[in-house]
Amino acid sequence: MKLNFVHVHLLLNHVPTVGTIIALGLLMLALVKKSQELKRASFALFFAIALVSLPTYMTGYSAQKAIKDRPGVSSSLIEQHQSAALLALIFMEATGVVAWFGLWQARKRSAAAGWNAPVVLLLSAVTIGLMAAAANIGGEISHPEIMSAGEAPGGTLAPAALTSASISHFQFAHPWAWPTLETLHFIGLSLLFGIVLAGNLRILGFMKNAPFLDVHRLLPWGVWGFVLNSVTGMMFFAGASGQYIENPAFHLKVVFMLLAGANVLYLTWFDEVWALGPGANAPLSAKLVAASQVFLWIGVIYFGRMLPYIGNAF
Repeated sequence: MKLNFVHVHLLLNHVPTVGTIIALGLLMLALVKKSQELKRASFALFFAIALVSLPTYMTGYSAQKAIKDRPGVSSSLIEQHQSAALLALIFMEATGVVAWFGLWQARKRSAAAGWNAPVVLLLSAVTIGLMAAAANIGGEISHPEIMSAGEAPGGTLAPAALTSASISHFQFAHPWAWPTLETLHFIGLSLLFGIVLAGNLRILGFMKNAPFLDVHRLLPWGVWGFVLNSVTGMMFFAGASGQYIENPAFHLKVVFMLLAGANVLYLTWFDEVWALGPGANAPLSAKLVAASQVFLWIGVIYFGRMLPYIGNAF
């Protein structure tokens, strides 16, 4: 049996739902115990789940391609599942971003702002409900036996605008839409890479007169660049998934992006870079992580640029 992205989807599709439940439980325990360490751990877990949710959603299109022509498979249910999954993904990414801001604020003030944990609680609770609804519809696609006799397939709360057909129509029916999204995508990437480069060059020994805390204040701008990149990138993907799901350049871009995103936790959570005052040298381990992060984001940029030229998908 050859491993493909359908197997990856089957492997990952329970992670967002189950993982968010675990992270929510950890956050509630942190609030009860008044533990800042547990709270930071839950925020880091939310951020990690938000990253994993991206390939979970994208590999769903490979699963769709594999089963859509099989007898008894409902194309309507597949479309409902996709739009429900996209709505859940939006809330999951919002939860991850707010959780990351909690980690960032905790570094500045030794504790996250008072509003942060309640917002994460609310967003994660909504996310669990939406993820469960999307998973239920997904189960009905290939497992009709879970439905009672005569039971109608479950609906979805996702608006019609979140269907792949609607997103594709918007992009190609308006001549300005695709160039505008491309412009925003490159603005987000430039903002993200500029901040990542500044922070990691400081760790590597450049700009030694600047304490790392000053560079760290720029990180939210990098995260907003990543958010802008993710939103526009997912619109490209959902509107023309056939160009991406079997493109090796896209696969490598996503892998590099996930590894680079995970590296952001290092700059936010771990202690060793926080002792870097003016003129101080970072430890070797920190320099290795910083160099790898620069390499990974250069890889994201390179494979993104190579999308039209590798794989003959465009």
